Amino acid sequence: MEYDIIQTEKGKNIALVTTVNTISTSQDALDLLMNCMYNGADGLVLNENFLHPDFFELKSGIAGNVLQVFSTYNGYLAIVGQFDRHNSKSLSDFIYESNKQGRIGFVESQTAAIEFLNQNIR
Repeated sequence: MEYDIIQTEKGKNIALVTTVNTISTSQDALDLLMNCMYNGADGLVLNENFLHPDFFELKSGIAGNVLQVFSTYNGYLAIVGQFDRHNSKSLSDFIYESNKQGRIGFVESQTAAIEFLNQNIR
């Protein structure tokens, strides 16, 4: 696992994950979150390619389990990707609700991810 930590203009430390094994379980998510938080990160930016493809099949339960870790441990996450290609109403609704809550964001660029986290980390 590799990441760079940057500091935003609001003083938030954001881990930009550059390399990580595929996140497919809640333990994978917990390991990543704890490692980043231990090193001072307030939030994480993760490319969708680092998530197991079944993450985007909500019936698999992976998305719920992974996001529950961030909620339980007060973590913030922005996932960068092109989510409209998944053609799933339930996934679109899930993304909409997640973005509205502010703890987990699904965005289209690293810049948008940093802005999302900068605005939502408490």
